[in-house]
Amino acid sequence: QVQLVESGGGLVQAGGSLRLSCAASGRTFNYMSWFRQAPGKEREFVAAISWLHRTLDYADSVKGRFTISRDNAKNTAHLQMNSLKPEDTAVYYCAAGKGRPMNGIDYWGQGTQVTVSS
Repeated sequence: QVQLVESGGGLVQAGGSLRLSCAASGRTFNYMSWFRQAPGKEREFVAAISWLHRTLDYADSVKGRFTISRDNAKNTAHLQMNSLKPEDTAVYYCAAGKGRPMNGIDYWGQGTQVTVSS
């Protein structure tokens, strides 16, 4: 059974940092990604990383502030979020699949809440 389990969300003040983790089980994935969904908004892409770390994609809104990484030996992915802003408040979802996220997601996690206070 394939599972993606996120952790690390919470409440942080603007300018602070959080590190999200995603533990995958059941299989490994070529691409692991993070998406987020704010209240009343559609789910949006945040960042993605390929198996060999050769491809890293970021949404323009998080470039220079967020860093995606993965540990293939542990089958985990992480999202280091620095200089957080209130507009980063959202439920963050881990996603995984064979190809790049724009081509479709095979599995989703249950999400973890990130709240940034001003």
